[in-house]
Amino acid sequence: MASGSSLLEEDLACPVCSEIFRDPVVLSCSHSICKVCLKQYWDHKGSQECPFCRRRSSKDCPPYNLSLRNICESFLKEKSQRAEAGSVLCSLHSETLKLFCLEDQIPICLICQTSRKHENHKLLPVQEAAEEYKEELRTALAPLQEKLKAFNAVKLICDQTAEHIKSQAQHTERQIKMEFEKLQQFLKDEEAARITALREEEEQKSQKMKEKIEKMTEEISSLSEQIRAIKQVLGAEDISFLQNYKDTQIRAQCTLGDPEKVSGPLIDVAKHLDNLKYRVWEKMLGTVQYTPVTLDPNTAHPKLSLSEDLTSVRRSDEKQQVPDNPERCVGRCWVLGSEGFSSGSHCWDVEVGGVAWRAGVVKESISRKGRLDPSPAGGVWGIELTSGVYRALTSPLTVLTVQRDLQRVRVQLDWDRGEVSFSDPSNNTPLYTFKHSFTERLFPFFFSVETMRLCPMKVSVSVK
Repeated sequence: MASGSSLLEEDLACPVCSEIFRDPVVLSCSHSICKVCLKQYWDHKGSQECPFCRRRSSKDCPPYNLSLRNICESFLKEKSQRAEAGSVLCSLHSETLKLFCLEDQIPICLICQTSRKHENHKLLPVQEAAEEYKEELRTALAPLQEKLKAFNAVKLICDQTAEHIKSQAQHTERQIKMEFEKLQQFLKDEEAARITALREEEEQKSQKMKEKIEKMTEEISSLSEQIRAIKQVLGAEDISFLQNYKDTQIRAQCTLGDPEKVSGPLIDVAKHLDNLKYRVWEKMLGTVQYTPVTLDPNTAHPKLSLSEDLTSVRRSDEKQQVPDNPERCVGRCWVLGSEGFSSGSHCWDVEVGGVAWRAGVVKESISRKGRLDPSPAGGVWGIELTSGVYRALTSPLTVLTVQRDLQRVRVQLDWDRGEVSFSDPSNNTPLYTFKHSFTERLFPFFFSVETMRLCPMKVSVSVK
């Protein structure tokens, strides 16, 4: 069933363009046509006939149908106002959509309600249905907004991490270059020293050989003169020869000893080249330091500051701008070692000067972001100094008996035997030993209000 609005629109449609009349004119047959449509039709046909009934018109310029034009203008104005007011019309009946079909999930008009298509369907007023569904969407929107917030937070961390990676790479590259410059300078100095030693030996032996040659030259000259004189006498007349014989005989006696060869005249090449690279490397070991444990800056709490060589740590007054990466300790103001241990025996010494510090080992899976129980139950085996008292991190804490203030602490881990021992390396006095069956990797951990430094070990070379 067509609506009244739809029927009216059909009645007001031009038979040529099928649109609402624009400047309609009335023909003698009483049919109305848009003025523009009529002109185009007549021009095309070449005759003045009605496009609707084909009767010829008696007038070249049919008069305007003023009443119809007013009706059309009023209809278009009303339709425009309804559109501006937000009224969406039914595509079938050109009626305002006032109901919402819950079965088909579409808005319908009052005429659609009476059709078989929506028979027995549950309907709600558009406003009520819209409010109900808006509330559903608001509920569904909340977790999406939370998810967006989480993604933005992680993206911010990623952005910060990307910048930190660049900064880390640049800083690390500078450190690598500095260390290699030191090694290169050592090699240059060693090269210069060895060439200097070679030049000194060359000069010394060349001077000795020069003196020897000069002496030999003088003796050769003397002998040559002596031989020349004797030969001259031998060539004289017999009387003259015999008169000079006694003097010549005395001159013919050689008072010079046999020439001596120079001992060790050559450069001691073997001394300069014997295992040269090994000797230089062996000497280099005396200039470098080795620490069995180094610190991992990616695990350091933002308030901890590490040295350039990653062997010392102290607490800073302000937090540093570093990414909150998964490895970083923020639950406790700690820094971990760069290497974990899951077998074998390991030992390292730590300088622990200061009024407060902690040191020991932790299991890899400790909570690095939230609360942490600093005891074996929480995966922590260590000792501390707080308020002037030394304690083992047991539960409850165990007070340690120390004869004098500790300057160094030795940490010994025997993973296979399940032992973590602490002692004073100055006199090998035991402090405390934990026993536990370890099941995962253990990492050294450190904290100090003042500077805590990992001690280097002596490096030796053995040849088999």
